[in-house]
Amino acid sequence: MSNPLSVIINPPGIQYGMPGDIVSLYAVVINEGDQSAVIDLFFTFDETFQKISGWSASPKASLAVAPKESSSEVTFNFEIPVDALAGTYDYTFVVDSPEHYPQDTPINFPGQLKVLLKEQTIIRAFDPTFSIIPATNPNKLITYRLDQPLQVVIKVENRSNRVDRFRLTCPDLDENWFKISYPASGFEGVGLFDVNALELNPNSEGEISLEFRPPIDTLAGSYSPTIRLLSENNPDLTLLDLIYINLPANYQLGIELNTTLGKVSRKDGIYELVLNNQGNLIRELFFDAKTRDEEELCTYKFNPTELKLLPNITEKAILRVKPRPWWRRPFFGQSLPINFEVNITDKQSYPLANASPQATLLWKARPWWQFLLLILLGLGLFTGIAYMIWRLLHPDPLRIESFSSDNLKITEGNEVNLNWKIDNYKRLKNLVVITKKPPNNDPIFNYDNNSINQLINKNQNNPNPPCNVTQEELICNRVPTGINGAGEYVFELKASYLQNPPFFNRIIETDPKTAEVEVAKKEIAEVVELKANKRQYQKGEKVNLRWKITHPELVFKVIIHLKTADNLEPIQPVNIQFQDKEGKVINDPKTQNICRQNSPDRQFFKCSIDISVNKIGRFIPEIIVETFKVFDRNSTKQADSKIEIVAKPFKIAFFKINGKDSTDQANIVLNEGENVALSWNVDGENIQVKLDPYGNVKPIDTKSFLNISNFPQKVALQVTDASGKQEERAFFITVKSKPTPTPNLVTPAPSPTQNIFKPFPRSNLSR
Repeated sequence: MSNPLSVIINPPGIQYGMPGDIVSLYAVVINEGDQSAVIDLFFTFDETFQKISGWSASPKASLAVAPKESSSEVTFNFEIPVDALAGTYDYTFVVDSPEHYPQDTPINFPGQLKVLLKEQTIIRAFDPTFSIIPATNPNKLITYRLDQPLQVVIKVENRSNRVDRFRLTCPDLDENWFKISYPASGFEGVGLFDVNALELNPNSEGEISLEFRPPIDTLAGSYSPTIRLLSENNPDLTLLDLIYINLPANYQLGIELNTTLGKVSRKDGIYELVLNNQGNLIRELFFDAKTRDEEELCTYKFNPTELKLLPNITEKAILRVKPRPWWRRPFFGQSLPINFEVNITDKQSYPLANASPQATLLWKARPWWQFLLLILLGLGLFTGIAYMIWRLLHPDPLRIESFSSDNLKITEGNEVNLNWKIDNYKRLKNLVVITKKPPNNDPIFNYDNNSINQLINKNQNNPNPPCNVTQEELICNRVPTGINGAGEYVFELKASYLQNPPFFNRIIETDPKTAEVEVAKKEIAEVVELKANKRQYQKGEKVNLRWKITHPELVFKVIIHLKTADNLEPIQPVNIQFQDKEGKVINDPKTQNICRQNSPDRQFFKCSIDISVNKIGRFIPEIIVETFKVFDRNSTKQADSKIEIVAKPFKIAFFKINGKDSTDQANIVLNEGENVALSWNVDGENIQVKLDPYGNVKPIDTKSFLNISNFPQKVALQVTDASGKQEERAFFITVKSKPTPTPNLVTPAPSPTQNIFKPFPRSNLSR
């Protein structure tokens, strides 16, 4: 039995719209049953469609329809937000009559709302359209499986009355990303030509196969490439859509631990750790090693200690294993096996397979001749006695006991200070400090005996000397170097002294000592977000920009630019000063209203500002954040999307013929030979005004015609703005011809003869 309810939905297919548009759906219900019925109309949809349609709840309509009657038309409007992302969004239109037709309802009509890109041409009634199967949107992605290509179908509809050929492109992707296949035409087998387009007859549909094959080194994540359809009949028509693809993460990582030198006596064992990133994520890996035995007998050193691996890249790390202490080496017999394992850690905690490869180092037994150690021990005693005698004859030399920096790591702007301790300093001849990294032959310090005394003695110019003397030791602490720039520094201390043997004096140089210091760069205030509240504004309207800045206590100045694609700026940059040159916070009410600290830990600013832009075009907002007392690094960020300033809508104030307006009387009758005056007034910017059939005219003008005889049947005022929007006012004219005058007939005067002989009337004679 057929359903007693019929539903007419207009439009029947996919609804199309751009951000900011209102798309309407019309429905009419026909009751073909034998009873009156109350019919409910409503929608079912998900949260994604709720945001796109602007509906917080499903709109409903209830209709009472008599048997064999149809309802009035019901309209539902979808209000697409201006910031809606392009995509296809699903919904279901439901027709239900639970009281009167419970067995035949509800009736579900699946539907789709397709949000188009702003760059796409407005689709007219006879323009071609296309859709992607399966449909996607930002919350409904299709997942690419790593073991097989991702195939989608592009359904094309030729709605014109001409045969057309269509080609598909993906302008955002490289050619190795995708493959396009058009349906066979039947001529390929005979080698006539290759199929490079889809040919469709008027009012017909066809399909194009699109296959995605991302390269093996493509990073995991979400991708939204643009699909463009090109029409051979309409090359200027822009038909665009986005397809949302999810590339799942592949954590596969190849790990090998190869032995280069695994049996040693005095050298270090050498092993090679080979890592191959077979996945699609950037891996940051750290290494360490430990024993698998009860006691740790080795030290482990990796070079490098960490690796950053891009997809499809192989890197190596060298592991040196040093057995210790020396007395644990076996004296004879078999080699000592030392079992250990390498532990690999991922910084992002991505899963690792075989993360603990194992290996064994063999420590060889000592050779037989090492039993001669007892003999050497005796010789050592003899040498020790000789050394004591030698020491009596040779006093202690000058020696650098320690050399270090005040801090191993300081922040840029703070000065590096050095510390040292020298034993037997009174023999000092010269003391030099140089930088080995970065290399510089010019010494930072070059002290002789007199200079050292200046460092020790207090005076007016030096009330707190950095050095002091304890018996034979010279101890210097926090000696300033004048270095405060960012970088890694290695300082070297060298000293020369005078030795006094019994027979002659000579100058001896001590072994140099080094100290390392890292001067880290200062943290800077960084902008992490910049966006406008909407993408399109009218000329003169305030552009609202919002941004977020980390480390608000470091912000010195914020500079806001608006730039075109040619890097030009339509307005002067906006400068917002937060601190003065001494670091004092500027208590400006304008600044306090622009920004606020809105996080619980007070780690960032949230700011908002309105800017007036009186130029039309597309602009990219950019923000530069300067940090207090950091002059070589600024944080710069551009907004993710452009903003567009459009002209205000134009308006035709009037279009008149002889004082009569086109809105009051479009059809008008004129008399031949009459004077005609056309006048108009159009209010708008960047507009083109055309008076058909007379060509382009000024927005406000008057045109006169004298003694018309032939006049156009239609006079139209056409106005077009920069975006292509057009409006027309027109008069339809009938020229009435003058009437043809009736000829005047002249009656001839009677002759005298006729008057003489004309008889008088009989009645007069009788009188």
